Amino acid sequence: MSRTIRDALTKDTRLCMSLAARPSNIGTRFHNYLYEELGLDFVYKAFTTTDLPAAIAGIRALGIRGCGVSMPHKEACIEHVDVMHDSAAAIASVNTIVNEDGVLHAYNTDYEAVATLLAEHRVPSSLSAAVAGSGGMAKAVVAALRDNGFGEVTVIARNEVTGRALADQYGLGWRAELGELRPGLLVNATPIGMSGGPGADGLPFDEDAVRGSEAVFDVVALPPDTPLVRAASALGKTVITGAEVIALQAAAQFELYTGVRPSPDQIRRASEYSRS
Repeated sequence: MSRTIRDALTKDTRLCMSLAARPSNIGTRFHNYLYEELGLDFVYKAFTTTDLPAAIAGIRALGIRGCGVSMPHKEACIEHVDVMHDSAAAIASVNTIVNEDGVLHAYNTDYEAVATLLAEHRVPSSLSAAVAGSGGMAKAVVAALRDNGFGEVTVIARNEVTGRALADQYGLGWRAELGELRPGLLVNATPIGMSGGPGADGLPFDEDAVRGSEAVFDVVALPPDTPLVRAASALGKTVITGAEVIALQAAAQFELYTGVRPSPDQIRRASEYSRS
């Protein structure tokens, strides 16, 4: 039975949280909806920080059960955790921290979500692909593409140091701009199109490139209909949205925190509620 307002919070309620440069209500609403749905004595709160070491030390010191990690902390948090599980170690990027009696375990559920969505949307691995970005989310995307058989992938990043490093790690090509390339799959793993950001109204790829593609994948979750998603949808392309990514990765986080795996219908309803 769901908790009532009267007894919803007690001294035994377990806290989960998130850290992001620009916190949103999506994760907060998603997790709290499912806690209520499943009658679990948990509460979830979103935070931002300018002192990452102290924030992660607080997770350990206060017994906070879990933490979702978003840009720009996915790589910077690595030195502050204790155990890197395969999903995070393989791509040197963390999006989930689980506190096991003071020992901080790091995971990456973004990778799992990206791989699942590529399969669900039946994006052919024969397509060439371009991934815009070189941060933690770009690493998850590139690794998922590689592990799903995509053989021709180019990293597009203006930062040559991080862009080349990511490309070299997976034996891929790097370019500062897409230029004349017209890949079949376009993936945006940058903040361009994110609500509240400096590029909220922008496109990470020009309209000609979108027109020449077969599928478009935008990892930006807020808003779910980014300028790139709208442009690709209007052209009838296969579209994968950041809202889909965040629902799947959040469900995996939820299971790591609570030991309970929500049903597909519960995940769907929680995802819809999180964006309402």
